[in-house]
Amino acid sequence: MKTPKRLEPLIEEGLIDSVICQLMSGKEAMIYMVRSGEQIRCAKVYKESNKCNFHQRACYTEGRKVKNSRRARAIENGSHYGRSAREESWQSTEVDMLCRLGMAGIRVPKFYNFFSGVLLMELVTDAGGNVAPRLNDLILTPKQARTYHKILIEQIVTMLCSGIVHGDLSPYNVLVDSQGPVIIDLPQAVNAASNFQARHMIKRDIDNLTTFLSRFAPELAQSDYAAEIWSYYQRGKLPQARLTGTVKQQNKPVNVGNVLQIIDTAIKKEIAWQRHKQTRWNNHLSQC
Repeated sequence: MKTPKRLEPLIEEGLIDSVICQLMSGKEAMIYMVRSGEQIRCAKVYKESNKCNFHQRACYTEGRKVKNSRRARAIENGSHYGRSAREESWQSTEVDMLCRLGMAGIRVPKFYNFFSGVLLMELVTDAGGNVAPRLNDLILTPKQARTYHKILIEQIVTMLCSGIVHGDLSPYNVLVDSQGPVIIDLPQAVNAASNFQARHMIKRDIDNLTTFLSRFAPELAQSDYAAEIWSYYQRGKLPQARLTGTVKQQNKPVNVGNVLQIIDTAIKKEIAWQRHKQTRWNNHLSQC
């Protein structure tokens, strides 16, 4: 096929030799199959974002630090340079995540290079050497669904132990090769400790996967791994935790008497404080 303009710099630099075909076109990127020497790889070409995209990304970029103070100010002000810097930061997050998660043992595509807004990475293939299908495109047996669910929960836990939440995990962002699930699409990944919405995001990630896989193994719909995982994470016990998919409910009756007593004490303190202020004010007026 004709080489897309955005991939020409990679050919000029000798990073790839030719473009074989387009694999996918999404809202944020175009995916191509490319040849690099004797290897077949995947090239992700990021599209230019508009202001709407930036607003939608705000919940993901919360808590991310920009080391260069000038770039940070420009991003905050929304200048032309700032928008460019924000886009570069968004793309570099995926590069960082692929490297960090790969080293942590998460099954993600292998990173090769990032050049001129193009991410060059491993092409994930199935046992026959064909492009690996997305989880969403598969019809599974109950056993396969339970196995994939267990693997993905373990991967999510390992990510969280590294301080990372995917943030947009779904059957569309999981490929399945001969060894099982491979997690993809990571520019929106968030820092679990500094992003206040991380708990909501990890629940959404797990719910998305569970909803799909429970079509084939209905009992999975009764699990609640998100609440259990986050509970262990907050207490610093996640790596050693033995997950069950259930959370113990606190069914102790509320002590209404104690609650009313606390409220009554607070009201009395407020009344006493208001009287004290009024007395001081009256004394002040009498001295004038």
